Amino acid sequence: MTQTTTAGAGLSTTASRIRVLVAVMLFVTVVINYLDRSNLSIAMPAIAGELDLSKAQQGLLLSAFGWTYAALQIPGGWLVDRVPPRVLYPVCLVLWSLATFFMGIIGGFAALIVLRLMVGVFEAPAYPINSKIATVWFPERERATTIGFYTSGQFIGLALLTPVLSWLQSVLSWHWVFVSTGLVGILWAVIWYAWYREPRDSRANDAEVELIKSGGGLVDLARERPERARITRGDLATVLGRRKLWGIYLGQFCLTSTLWFFLTWFPTYLVEYRDMDYIKSGFLASLPFVAALVGVLISGVLSDFLLRRGASLGAARKGPIIAGLLLSTLMVGASFTDSTALVIVFLSVAFFGNGLASITWSLVSALAPRRLFGLTGGMFNFIGNLSSIATPIVIGLIVTDDSFAPGFAYMTVITIAGILSYVFLVGKVERVEERG
Repeated sequence: MTQTTTAGAGLSTTASRIRVLVAVMLFVTVVINYLDRSNLSIAMPAIAGELDLSKAQQGLLLSAFGWTYAALQIPGGWLVDRVPPRVLYPVCLVLWSLATFFMGIIGGFAALIVLRLMVGVFEAPAYPINSKIATVWFPERERATTIGFYTSGQFIGLALLTPVLSWLQSVLSWHWVFVSTGLVGILWAVIWYAWYREPRDSRANDAEVELIKSGGGLVDLARERPERARITRGDLATVLGRRKLWGIYLGQFCLTSTLWFFLTWFPTYLVEYRDMDYIKSGFLASLPFVAALVGVLISGVLSDFLLRRGASLGAARKGPIIAGLLLSTLMVGASFTDSTALVIVFLSVAFFGNGLASITWSLVSALAPRRLFGLTGGMFNFIGNLSSIATPIVIGLIVTDDSFAPGFAYMTVITIAGILSYVFLVGKVERVEERG
């Protein structure tokens, strides 16, 4: 993070670094967020065996989170524009963690679907909150690094904790996968409420607040009350009527399709198509997440480095995204080898590319109309996370008992579509103005 000195009344004041603590808090929250999204994929082979679920039923259960998560992105974005993150985030954390906890207590296919739908409901505001906090707390030149850092939480948690949860399942049962992750989320909600504050209400000194503000951070955004209490046709016309915004919406759908393959079908692929036990599959399933983590950490640093070296905002932000999507197309190579080692290499390179491309929220920060951050972020996440519905269902329908190749072909086509979206639709990266 950048540190600066300001002069006032003959004295020199060094900017504090409270925003680093904020980045760490976002990181931990994302770890928990993604554990509660992916824990079902870890438990799915055991659940499917116990409940005798078909591939189509597994796809339906794996997609249940996405139905409510995607549908509530716009209402969630509206809520983010009106409820402070200090209050909204812990409330959401407690509620989705309780739903996760009860997935380990209540059995049955229908009950699991209902609880999974509830997890999607209460996680819906999470990433719009993250984007708003990053916009409020960090200057533009640090924002991609920050987004890359907290986004890496989804991969660090999955890389390090997937083997742990797999071991817990093998020693106890699949029920404990949900009980343990639910309890962790409730504990973190309490810590978040106790520690998080807006910049001017926090321990950040005036020099740090000025550093953020002068660098393009909207430190007073939380204090600005929306002029209108409801979403208007003009608001919707703005967020739905601009080519640039549709470029990032469609690009996000294609990018997150790869992520949702790994969050849903990947463990089942290793167990059922590669004949691995839970312990071995848990270890190998973690390797692509490690690769994705490296990609995420490189992406933010590389993007901000390019920006500081004089690259345009568009080149600095879109360059890593497009390069990462190109690498993700290598997933199709897994269809042409019988070697498990090569399969893991292909998928690790593909997921590294997905991580490299994961700074897409920096484009929301750069393009969203000033007054409509929450609504734009909600629309971005809504369209992007339709992939959480499409990916598990489509793959469940097109794969056969003997071959997963159609699934890899589908993922490759979707990734190529994402590249075309960023190249031809987004264009120059500049803030979209509201319609009059």
